[in-house]
Amino acid sequence: MEHPLEKFKYCPVCGSRHFVVNNFKSKHCQDCGFTYYANPCSATAAFIVNDNDEMLVVRRAKEPAKGTLDLPGGFCDMGETVEQGMIREIKEETGLDVTDIQYLFSSPNVYVYSGMGVHTLDMDYLVRVHGDHIPVTAEDDAAEAMWIPINEVNPAEFGLTSIRNAVIRFLREKLRK
Repeated sequence: MEHPLEKFKYCPVCGSRHFVVNNFKSKHCQDCGFTYYANPCSATAAFIVNDNDEMLVVRRAKEPAKGTLDLPGGFCDMGETVEQGMIREIKEETGLDVTDIQYLFSSPNVYVYSGMGVHTLDMDYLVRVHGDHIPVTAEDDAAEAMWIPINEVNPAEFGLTSIRNAVIRFLREKLRK
């Protein structure tokens, strides 16, 4: 896969063509001195579980991996914490208002968007909901939301590699308890 900095041919400050590789994660402008660092974007995924030992999953409405299972989540917006981003994404994709979130683990990822590899740091959360919450179909990122008994969750049905790996890790760690 092409390094994300290969897409940046001109300095974003002065427009110079003398925007050259500085090191693995940055480019430097030889004219104005600006250095751009390609740092990962913050992204979230939620393992939403209920009192019936079910997990809430969504079906992807868009590429990549359209039609496969996914976890509610997405990119954090500028000016919000990871927790705020997680809560917002859950609301957008499932209609649920949640407050009980617990950080689980993180993993590096490359999310392909419009032909470009966007490096992310995915932060996974456990979200507990009580009662009979019925998820609603999402705004635009998910085609549907559904509860699946945790013991019936099949990681192979998750189309994004990073999410599939997170599901495997979550299930493995759940079995240890």
